[in-house]
Formats: sequence, C-alpha cells, structure tokens
Amino acid sequence: MTTSARAAAVSPDALRETFSHFPQGVALIGAEVDGTPLGLVASTVTAGVSLDPPLISVAVQTSSSTWPLLRSAPALGVSLLGTHQSLLARQLASTDRASRFAGIDPEVTADGALTIPGSPAYLWTRIYNEVEAGDHTVALLEILDTSSRADSGAEPETEALVFHRSEFKGMRVS
Repeated sequence: MTTSARAAAVSPDALRETFSHFPQGVALIGAEVDGTPLGLVASTVTAGVSLDPPLISVAVQTSSSTWPLLRSAPALGVSLLGTHQSLLARQLASTDRASRFAGIDPEVTADGALTIPGSPAYLWTRIYNEVEAGDHTVALLEILDTSSRADSGAEPETEALVFHRSEFKGMRVS
C-alpha cells in the first residue's frame, strides 16, 4: 500500500478540474412564473435518488437568481436534453435571462411546469425538500409524471447530452 500526503484544503479550481472527469447529464429545470418562462440548465441532476417516493436531486448555486423564482412555482418541468440541443443548452444557460427563451416555444402545463419540445425525456416534478450544502442548495424533486420519445412512438434519441471536461458532448447509449 502506498501512503500519500494530502493538502489541508482543496481549491475550487482543483475540484472543478477533478469533477470534470466525471460526465454528467444535462437538464433544463423550468417553470412559467407570472407568465414568464424561467429555467436553469443543470448538470448536477441525480436520477434515482429514491423510488418510493420517486425523487431526483439537483444542486443549484446559492448565487443563482433564477432558483428563488423557480422554487416558488407549484410544479417544475425537467427536460433531459439530447446532443441535438447543445446550442439550445448554451442559450438557456445564458446570463441574459431575458433572451434565454428567444425563439423557443416551451410546453407549459396547467400548474406551470415548463419543458422544451424535442427533448429525449421529461419529468414533471415538485419540490419535496431542500438542503443547504455549502455554496449550493440541493433540491429533492418529487417526480409526478414522466415521458420519453419512446413513449410517444417517436424514434428515441440515443445521444444524451453530457457535460464532460468543461464541454457539452454526446454519450451514446448502447
């Protein structure tokens, strides 16, 4: 066994570089609030947190100005994005909130959950719980319903959009 010395504190840059080796799926968490479409792009979604009740999690930076507005919505849509939506993901992640949905016609449920048409899969959720975790809030979202392209009879999108090594990439599911 090899023993190695470790630094007393890990820098945020070192953490970002290390975490970049772990590909993560990309999703849009969205809702319509007071008639305005809102959304945030997240690569920190964890699927299958719990099956009973059905839960996913998402970690959101405490500095987010969008999350406080989204969390007030009665329901949240989660669009699991595909590689064909990589440019759209960049647009939706823009710091210019006013132009995020320019040219996009999102689907909105009666309770305000917003999803992006053409995504490979969707979840309709509501906030189950939130936990403060350092510079992030971990939100547990209860899944109320799901749908995928395969459910609708459409050709399923086999390329999931992932964030890996600080870039959007495709991940072929075999």
